[in-house]
Amino acid sequence: MGLRDPMLRNRTIEVTAGGLQSDYPGFTSMAVQSAVDEASRHGGGIVRLDKGVYDVYGPIRLTDRVTLAGAGPETVLSKTDGFKSPFIVDADYGELRVEVADASGFRVGMGLQIFDESQKWGWDESTAVITAVDGNVLRFDRYLERDYHADDGGMATNACPIIEAVDVEQVRVHDLAIDGNKAANEPIGGCRAGGIYLKKARDCMIERVFVRDFNGDGISWQITENISVLHCDVRGCKGSGLHPGSGSHSSRVKDNTCIGNGAAGLFICWRVQFGEFERNVLEHNAVSGISIGHKDSDNRFADNVIRGNGNGGVYFRPENAANGANRNKWLRNVIEDNDGFGFFVNAGSIDNELKANLIRDTGAGRQTGDVWLADGAVHFLANQE
Repeated sequence: MGLRDPMLRNRTIEVTAGGLQSDYPGFTSMAVQSAVDEASRHGGGIVRLDKGVYDVYGPIRLTDRVTLAGAGPETVLSKTDGFKSPFIVDADYGELRVEVADASGFRVGMGLQIFDESQKWGWDESTAVITAVDGNVLRFDRYLERDYHADDGGMATNACPIIEAVDVEQVRVHDLAIDGNKAANEPIGGCRAGGIYLKKARDCMIERVFVRDFNGDGISWQITENISVLHCDVRGCKGSGLHPGSGSHSSRVKDNTCIGNGAAGLFICWRVQFGEFERNVLEHNAVSGISIGHKDSDNRFADNVIRGNGNGGVYFRPENAANGANRNKWLRNVIEDNDGFGFFVNAGSIDNELKANLIRDTGAGRQTGDVWLADGAVHFLANQE
């Protein structure tokens, strides 16, 4: 794969989880985490999962130079049913405990989400893993990120990522499936979680992963460098299918399929730059095929199919010129039958190049125009042959 994929080098330790003959028997997230921890003690390695359905109570946390390898789509990481309770004492910044009204559905090893009504999306939620349950007090392993108020709808839930990799490098996940069980779980925002979630990560690869029905974003990566998402399939998630954001640099997003998700197929969040987005299929997502905005610049979008999405095929969010989605290249994309316009460009985006894109309505009557430009969108080059 070349120098951009150093995680493929120097893999010597192999640990197995799942069936009775594996190193860590058991079809649970705890068995998988034990295998990951064993590989981590050796400085990295490959954790191989048997075919089967694994009950996921808490996030499987990957560490440097660990590969999590399934046996294909028959290796399924399935989120267990959700549980929630209001907390009855304010949960404050820096605390490692919360007192809830009902702790009966919580257990050690579960993922944990803390929020209140004023602080429940973006970076305002807190996530952790429960380390102890003392009566109605939950203790956990990460300091709270905000001051949360019990009288403002303060809530604790066991919503969490299925796979999480934070402050890591050279991690790889491939050949497995994720079932988010969204009907039985609380929602969780894409800045803190996803079916697969990476934060402050570099030189990582996600390949041939199927994500279904997660109550949030399918795959989210935040504050990253050189992340590759290849040949993945994300469907039916409550949030966006793919969510690069928060200054993610040099992402490679190629040959993926995002269908029927509740927000954008591909949500390009803040400061996503110098990425390559090629040959992806983005269909029938509720809120645009691609959403792009704040400082999302110098990216290349080529040979994608963007079809049948709500709120436009490609939606440029409002920004001023200094903070716009500038200098992106749009080459040979098929953009058809989306609600509204093929490209809906709000003020502030400049110097985007459109070349040889096929922008059309095939007769469905949904896509009413090719390109809509606000007054502040300048040097937005016409679609050229």
